[in-house]
Amino acid sequence: MRFHHADIRKLLFGIIFTVGFIVLLVQYFGIPCRNASCSSTVKVSGIVDSQVSVVKTEIKLGDDDGNGYEEEYEKGQRKDVSLSIVAISNVKVELNVSLEKPKMAVESSVFVSGKESREGNLLSILRHKQVSSVSVSQMNTLLMQSLSSFQSPKPRWSSARDSEMLSARSEIENASVVHELIGLNASIYRNISKFQRSYDLMERKLKVYVYKEGAKPIFHKPYPRGIYASEGWFMKLMESSKKFVVKDPRKAHLFYIPVSIKALRTSLGQDFQTPKNLADHLKEYVDLIARKYKFWNRTGGADHFLVACHDWGNKLTKKHMRNSVRALCNSNVAQGFRIGVDTALPVTYIRSSQSPLEYLGGKAPSERKILAFFAGSMHGYLRPVLVQLWENKEPDMKILGPMPRSPEGKKLYREYMKSSRYCICARGYEVHTPRVVEAIMNECVPVIIADNYVPPFFEVLDWEEFAVFVKEEDIMNLRNILLSIPEERYLGMQARVKMVQQHFLWHKKPVKFDLFHMVLHSIWYSRVYRVKTRSRH
Repeated sequence: MRFHHADIRKLLFGIIFTVGFIVLLVQYFGIPCRNASCSSTVKVSGIVDSQVSVVKTEIKLGDDDGNGYEEEYEKGQRKDVSLSIVAISNVKVELNVSLEKPKMAVESSVFVSGKESREGNLLSILRHKQVSSVSVSQMNTLLMQSLSSFQSPKPRWSSARDSEMLSARSEIENASVVHELIGLNASIYRNISKFQRSYDLMERKLKVYVYKEGAKPIFHKPYPRGIYASEGWFMKLMESSKKFVVKDPRKAHLFYIPVSIKALRTSLGQDFQTPKNLADHLKEYVDLIARKYKFWNRTGGADHFLVACHDWGNKLTKKHMRNSVRALCNSNVAQGFRIGVDTALPVTYIRSSQSPLEYLGGKAPSERKILAFFAGSMHGYLRPVLVQLWENKEPDMKILGPMPRSPEGKKLYREYMKSSRYCICARGYEVHTPRVVEAIMNECVPVIIADNYVPPFFEVLDWEEFAVFVKEEDIMNLRNILLSIPEERYLGMQARVKMVQQHFLWHKKPVKFDLFHMVLHSIWYSRVYRVKTRSRH
């Protein structure tokens, strides 16, 4: 019997709906069992063999609106999807949905276990991850290796700008030793002497050409509010900059592609919903500027950059812009983020473009009575485990799910952050989260639980001096880890959070060392350490 594509889709989604319904029943009512120690396994599977293109679907799983942020869960061609749901009443439910061509399979397994093995079941979700974790110390090593390897295409012809960049690198490497500068504290930087010299050279020398090509809203239209505000604010401030932008591209050290990946993802309609189609659309733009100008072809795009905060920023650019500097919020080193080449962009959830600095500040350490705080939607595999392990377990641990989105709920969320010693920054579907910047703005020490996440400005900031990194598999020991930090150490970290705060703030008119300048400096720094000339071997 021959099936049409429409019939196969109906059959497939019918199976998915049935499995989901069964899982919901089990989650809320449990599995009846006369023996308290019994274990039951239910498996539902269906396989359809056919050369069928997967129709893209998008599931909006909520906008935390102050308790985190809106995240998209997207399924596309040849994308494996794994949802982990931790049920109540000592029941663990796992729903695994795999969509791929040419075979499509749906399988669900429900396991019931005793209370004594609940934590083991929860943690098994983390231990069955397909990728290994790269520690912060290993990231430090990768950074040093990258800065010394100069992995960049040799230009097709020489440019005076390349020589200027090489000269800048020499000045940075031979910077005079300083121990303290006005407005900066040496303890939060890897090397304050090099940072100060590099930043000063950037301010005095860097020139950027912004391409005029490209139609709105995908190009040249900043979105300064919401979860993806970082790419919007940078675009707005970069295009309006009189200090860095030049009209003559021959005078530019760097070339900015003013694209919004958020707009690219949402503006093209149903015919452009797969990563490949969107990446091809971006490639058309690259081909356009390569035909019209000579600069892309000279370096293979190595002196070009873009700024992208959307989750898909990495996957849409890693092929056609592999030589370029990419400032990405989704800075997952296990998914193609290149330490020392790409730069980690902070996620800044801006609610009001007119007041980006609202609610800045927090209580003094002596007034922070909560040990650790987290609240947010149950995105990804980690947060359900965090809440299951720690919600209502200890009086000094405020670990919650989503909080009310009412004005009162938002105010309470901010109050918890301002009253906590440590703010938990747990990954969602991807490694990045706006809680890192929220914690810094509220002067709360960030506790980053997101394996393989490269934090913003990693090349210059010494993150271990003002943040705590906890491996995902160590989440069961979270409270002991925090309590083991000496009081003197905590006070030093909290003080340094206040010192580093200036680097994570957007201003309508950029100020020295603010977020706009730090993003631009990271891009400059990457290019300075990767530039080559025709004469260099």
